[in-house]
Amino acid sequence: MTINHVTPTYSVSGQITEADLVAIAAQGFTSVINNRPDAEIEPDLHAQFMQAEATRLGLAFTYNPISSQGMTMDNLTAQATAIAAAKGPVFAYCRSGMRSTICWAYMNAGTLPVDDILQAAAGAGYNLENMRPQFEAMAAQNG
Repeated sequence: MTINHVTPTYSVSGQITEADLVAIAAQGFTSVINNRPDAEIEPDLHAQFMQAEATRLGLAFTYNPISSQGMTMDNLTAQATAIAAAKGPVFAYCRSGMRSTICWAYMNAGTLPVDDILQAAAGAGYNLENMRPQFEAMAAQNG
């Protein structure tokens, strides 16, 4: 598991296992957001099993599946709610970390300058420059 830090309080990665949750808790994360739909993965990695292990470890857990066909406003709202409720750093995962990063970027459009959003994503290893027009449109809508 490679953890990519988008901000000091929001990090992402690709698919994790139950065993990875132990390391996530040990690194000080308090909340886990699963952005990967169960339909994309093998049954032993489904949200119900990941949530049970996260809960056992004292981690808050949110299942907010984002389809590879696109995210919805409900996804953005659920992600924002989970982040706002977090008692500390948040760890989000999907297939590669990209959807979790894009969701964070959309959530922050209008709050942070688009250049800062793109720089934070790039610093975590995700080039979202091709999405600049969408983030600018979201920022205009939210601003």
